[in-house]
Amino acid sequence: MIAFTRGVPATEAFPVEALGECAASALTKYSSQILQYGSFRGFGPLREFIAAGHGLQPDQVLLSQGALQIVDFVARSLITPGTTVLVEQPSYDRVIKVLRRAGATVIGVPLQEDGMDLTACEELIREHHPLMTYVISDFQNPSGTTMSETKRRAFAALAEQYELLVLEDVPYRRLRYAGDDVPTIQSMIPHRTIQLSSFSKLLSPGLRVGVAFGPQQYMDRLGKTAQDTYITPALLPQATVFEFIDRGLLPAQIEKLHNLYGPRLSKLLAALDTEMADLGTWARPEGGFFVGVTLSKSVKAEALIAMGLAKGIQLTNGRDFFADGRGDTFVRLPFCALTTQEIDEGVRTLAQVVRSL
Repeated sequence: MIAFTRGVPATEAFPVEALGECAASALTKYSSQILQYGSFRGFGPLREFIAAGHGLQPDQVLLSQGALQIVDFVARSLITPGTTVLVEQPSYDRVIKVLRRAGATVIGVPLQEDGMDLTACEELIREHHPLMTYVISDFQNPSGTTMSETKRRAFAALAEQYELLVLEDVPYRRLRYAGDDVPTIQSMIPHRTIQLSSFSKLLSPGLRVGVAFGPQQYMDRLGKTAQDTYITPALLPQATVFEFIDRGLLPAQIEKLHNLYGPRLSKLLAALDTEMADLGTWARPEGGFFVGVTLSKSVKAEALIAMGLAKGIQLTNGRDFFADGRGDTFVRLPFCALTTQEIDEGVRTLAQVVRSL
């Protein structure tokens, strides 16, 4: 069975030996801090390192058990039933679920190849008066698109004009295999942006180390929710991550990921070109974990999933990524945990399934 479902790292990407050494070293160096109750904001040296890299104070940085938990803190701290939140359409399905669980009205803004449709975005802002917009600006989950610098600056201007809070999620930003980085939205409007990320895709999702930073007034509210949730987060994984960074190991790890994942992305795009050129359209990402395919003819997601399973591929229901539930013809293809052979076979099978439907 070839799994085009969860966007997980390749197991061979984990720096197992180095993480073991870093964990042991962290226990030796910081045992009195990390084995005791500590700050609800997370391990101090890691927060200080992140803050220094962005010109912030350490108390503007919050560490948690993965970035999705911070989205939950945002939802519980800032959203009341009926609050409107805009998301890209499609967008990360779990964030949509978390926002709705808090009572938010989630509205999708159509996504284009270079980011969200800003004309539609402004119309929706004027009509619905949202509190905030959730954006995955680099190598978007699930589409793979990256918002252009032109659109980022125009979007930042919209956020200023309409006093929007921006939740910018950048877990894939360091995983660029070609091309040049684009400035973050946070760098353009830091006073209106909470930026999220994690070390899940760089080191290990099992460590559960998420990070957020932003304006002090928001981070204090998120911190209070964090404190009320767990008193203290898991400090050993956070100290392990800091030790990994402090030893200068992160650049080589990121280079390893580029060398591992870049050819898999190239293989996926080539396979799509060969097998599905007449069946749909897709962005051509320069990094990240996903390529999203929009099929050119109508199918039902349930039929696609069922026939895929019968033929040996697992697919995610495309409707889950759409705030309005209209994603039957959308297929998210994660590639990082698959070999090039699996990618080839999986896309060939997907094309056969789509043609038969």
